[in-house]
Amino acid sequence: MMTLAIVGSSLCVSALGAWLLLPQLRAAGMVGRDMNKPNRPEVPEMGGLALVAGFGAGVLLAVALEAFVPSLLPVDFTALLAVLGTVLLTTLVGVVDDLLGMGQWVKAFLPLLASLPLVAIRAGQVTMTIPFLGQVDFGLLYPLVLVPIGVTGAANAANMLAGFNGLELGVGLVAMGSLAGIAAGLGQMTALALLLAGLGAGLGLLVFNWYPARVFVGDVGTLSIGAILATACIVGDMELAGVIVIVPYGVDFLLKAVHRFPSRGWWGELGDDGKLRCPAHGPVSLPQLVMKLAGGITERALVGVLVGIELVCGLGAVALYLWR
Repeated sequence: MMTLAIVGSSLCVSALGAWLLLPQLRAAGMVGRDMNKPNRPEVPEMGGLALVAGFGAGVLLAVALEAFVPSLLPVDFTALLAVLGTVLLTTLVGVVDDLLGMGQWVKAFLPLLASLPLVAIRAGQVTMTIPFLGQVDFGLLYPLVLVPIGVTGAANAANMLAGFNGLELGVGLVAMGSLAGIAAGLGQMTALALLLAGLGAGLGLLVFNWYPARVFVGDVGTLSIGAILATACIVGDMELAGVIVIVPYGVDFLLKAVHRFPSRGWWGELGDDGKLRCPAHGPVSLPQLVMKLAGGITERALVGVLVGIELVCGLGAVALYLWR
């Protein structure tokens, strides 16, 4: 019952926030071009603010439950607040980038600072099971090195696999749902509360972001999605699951790294038949790779394929954790 309350509160706050933000963003000129549509219409950006608001509402509800009726939802009060601090700091990076713009490398490394609340409480377990190596005790390397790298890597990877209606939220929601199933099976209630808050918030915004999108999530949204995924894995001791669900993000990251992280030319070429095709210089990203393999694909179908790839990875992580 309490888990449903977290999802419901996050969803309502996110959906209401998006509804209120849409006209304000357009009036303020916070718009971007939808590069994969005829005539490239302007769409309000920074819708991710509603996602963060919804996530914060869900986390604060979990904090309230722990404070007043801890028997209903046993969670780690300190970890919840530390994660909220990390996600909000990551959000700030996205806000500054969406408003003012910043260099690629500056944006890439700033999430390291956002991980400091988790570093301060030494979140997670320093002992991890590594394939072919067994149990490895990382000691202080875990909170001081691996946690910042995990948050930064996930935030930036989620920020790159983007640019198509519903893609960021669709893939992110499947990843969160998979991790939530693992957290529930393992009894990791703190991680479960975080992921449910993220799920509710994402679903509330998805109504406005799905094809044809009425709002873009912006960097503020993509960076926050990555931070939520990383922090939940750290708090719930599900690092291996996190590595598995982030595989599509990783493939996209590697393709862009090979092409030196292009700031342009990552979208598709729209044909008269309404299908997107990979440009001659591509593929420079996972979406363009799908376009090339398909020989042309609609934006809606492209997002469906990428969400499906994430679903396969998510189910693989669930199977590894719950049926081993």
